[in-house]
Amino acid sequence: MIRATTGLACLAIVIAVAARITGAAEERNAPTGQVRIQQVEVVVSDVGPVVLLKAENRAIPVFVDPTVAESIHAALTGGKLRRPYTHNLMHSVLGGFGGKVTQAVISLKGSTYHADLTVAMPDSTKVFDSRASDAIALAIHFKAPILVSRELLMSAGKPVELPPGATSL
Repeated sequence: MIRATTGLACLAIVIAVAARITGAAEERNAPTGQVRIQQVEVVVSDVGPVVLLKAENRAIPVFVDPTVAESIHAALTGGKLRRPYTHNLMHSVLGGFGGKVTQAVISLKGSTYHADLTVAMPDSTKVFDSRASDAIALAIHFKAPILVSRELLMSAGKPVELPPGATSL
């Protein structure tokens, strides 16, 4: 289904390095106490698909169902799905009415990830309670920032090890 290749791995490293270079400017755009996710990656683990939210050399693993994983992966890579999924439909509907997702703020309540999804329409902006996986998918479709609290990044984020030969900036 989702296969990592050497070329994609190299591209991911380049994107991560570029994000670190521009990260300081993007950090200023994040609300106080929030960290902007610099990279999103979909991987398959022994227990199912996982979305990795990466920032500051840490990765927060969010387990998702296979359909959401495919939708996120397609949005990240520009791939086409056999048929539109719900996230594609929401993207089309909101776009058709002049709306867009402007940000997704991921939080942890108990052991479950939640999100506040901000949607801007031509005449108003509203925040909706959402599953984290759906908010991540829609934010990626709209190229909107994904934010987490610094506390969540430090508590749930696992250190990301750089590939052999790579250096951190």
